[in-house]
Amino acid sequence: MSNLAWPLVAGVLLGAALGGCASKPKDVIVAPTKLLSPYDASRGDVLWAVAPVRNESGTSVFDTAAIGDKLVAAAEEIEGVRCVPLNRTLDAMRSLNMPVVRTPGDARTLAAAMGVDGILIGTVTAWDPYTPKIGMSVALYASPSWMQAGRTRLDPRTLSSSPTVATPDGVRYADAPAAVASEHLDGKNNQVLMDLQSFAQGRQKHDSALGWRRYLVSMDLYSEFAAYRMMDGLLREEWLRTNLARASAAVGEGSGARE
Repeated sequence: MSNLAWPLVAGVLLGAALGGCASKPKDVIVAPTKLLSPYDASRGDVLWAVAPVRNESGTSVFDTAAIGDKLVAAAEEIEGVRCVPLNRTLDAMRSLNMPVVRTPGDARTLAAAMGVDGILIGTVTAWDPYTPKIGMSVALYASPSWMQAGRTRLDPRTLSSSPTVATPDGVRYADAPAAVASEHLDGKNNQVLMDLQSFAQGRQKHDSALGWRRYLVSMDLYSEFAAYRMMDGLLREEWLRTNLARASAAVGEGSGARE
């Protein structure tokens, strides 16, 4: 190669290198999807608690307490909702001599003793770490008037550190749950994969080798997705319930004004 050709070759190589650098994706930070509560937060956040999760999956290879912690974390991420740590719920159950929450009556008793606006009762119905696959259902037992007003009687930080269990007076909870969410999240289902990819946005580093698929190779991460889906399902029902209640109240006020 002649000496005159070297500058041309060097220029081509330098341009390719610069072009490669220019095409490198920027480190853009994307916010994850945010769940919003439907409650009036003008008087404070709504306070929930999570009861120990029941295992009806037919397998014992997972830790139900860890799933309960995932539900607590997912509830804490909801704007307008705070959730009591699971260990405080366990302390309250021990003080009530309540080994498990079996009935709506148990849920009412526990929720009233803890002074929370609502209590979540969760069940794992399927568990397969190889697919992965999680089946789960969660029911929200709540005081409708408190949930609509968004009022809490106790600060979650105070309740977390308190050595005793507070018992507010006059708390009433319905026999039927205010909302129920139930899903069978099969990692082979394309719709589940699309929902998982959406969930992963803003919850992972861009330089991750697996990207959003890292949630498929770790049941710990996949259970975070499942807990999020439970909260999303509950809130969808709660938005509908509270909107219907407000519409009914508005119709009643209009009828009263005409009379």
